[in-house]
Amino acid sequence: MGSPLRALFRLLLYLSLTFALIPAQVVAVATRSKLRERIPLFYHRLCCRIFGLSVEVRGRVAAERPVLFASNHSSYLDIMVLASLIPCSFVAKREVASWPLFGLLAKLQRTVFVVRDRRHAAEQRDEMTQRLSDGDALVLFPEGTSNDGNRVLPFKSSLFAVAQREVGGRPLTVQPVSVAYVALDGMPLGRFLRPFYAWYGDMDMAPHIWRVAGLGNPTVIVEFHPPAPPEAFDSRKALAEYCYKAVASGVARALSGRADVEVTELGALEAAE
Repeated sequence: MGSPLRALFRLLLYLSLTFALIPAQVVAVATRSKLRERIPLFYHRLCCRIFGLSVEVRGRVAAERPVLFASNHSSYLDIMVLASLIPCSFVAKREVASWPLFGLLAKLQRTVFVVRDRRHAAEQRDEMTQRLSDGDALVLFPEGTSNDGNRVLPFKSSLFAVAQREVGGRPLTVQPVSVAYVALDGMPLGRFLRPFYAWYGDMDMAPHIWRVAGLGNPTVIVEFHPPAPPEAFDSRKALAEYCYKAVASGVARALSGRADVEVTELGALEAAE
């Protein structure tokens, strides 16, 4: 499925753009220039154009800082889409740092790498707190893994540890964000075609990227939900459940095309289509 010629053309453009901008971002990060945020924003917007991604935005990005965005996650394309809309860094598992090319790009995006181990929880929470205190916006994927694009997995409350603190003397804003792949060349993506864009489980990355690059032009709906002040919740679990329900409802509305869909229980999204 897809065009090998289109895949080759897009990947050559992508690699040319990437290697052209890496030196500039290295300098921007090393000198702590404001360009370290602007270059990735410019880069990811061009990447979206190269891969034919049409991004439809609903809602408004929180103006308050510091802010932690909590999003569902089904594909490496989520990084490209979200980073084309907001100047941000991501929270990712430490293994990503060692990936060829993408590990370097993650470092240049100033990703916070974490280990899912209680022994490192306090250290990692402190690092995220410092980054937020410095004015950075962080994107968290609270599912803890990627999914097939047809559902949202329950959010892990442990990943919201940083939300229990004030950051730089100010309360932290948490904003749920939904990302849904809804159409290909203007035609709705059904349950069986949507996983073509999802990268999850034990899929090999290189063949998946080649297949995605050869497909047509996908439409992605990104919904920014009302921000949640953590102090309004009595526990991390309550905050995680609020964010889950907001994100899952947004994905369900995007996939079904219905404005009245709301997810009230964990796992209810699967019945939305």
